[in-house]
Amino acid sequence: MKQLPVVCPSCGAGLRIRSMHCPACDTVVSGDYALPALLRLPVAEQQFVLDFVRSSGSLKEMSRKMGLSYPTVRNKLDDIIARLETSENSDNHEKSEYENLEQTD
Repeated sequence: MKQLPVVCPSCGAGLRIRSMHCPACDTVVSGDYALPALLRLPVAEQQFVLDFVRSSGSLKEMSRKMGLSYPTVRNKLDDIIARLETSENSDNHEKSEYENLEQTD
């Protein structure tokens, strides 16, 4: 299965969703939608989050499954949390700029 691209191959900027298509009824939904924060993570970090949820949020279980020390797994989780917070702050900044543009028009 193909991976959803999240970065522009030409300039490296983050991609946004312009349209979605239902193959069952051929409906098309168009607009300007940001990718969900988890989809903007690198594939390895998406897998870590998925494994973490499947482990019921147990870092001890993750540590055992990954063959890594508990502090190493904790650091990986902290790195992902920081990346998500940075992404969220960026989204809020973009939303604020967009709202300001709308008000000046």
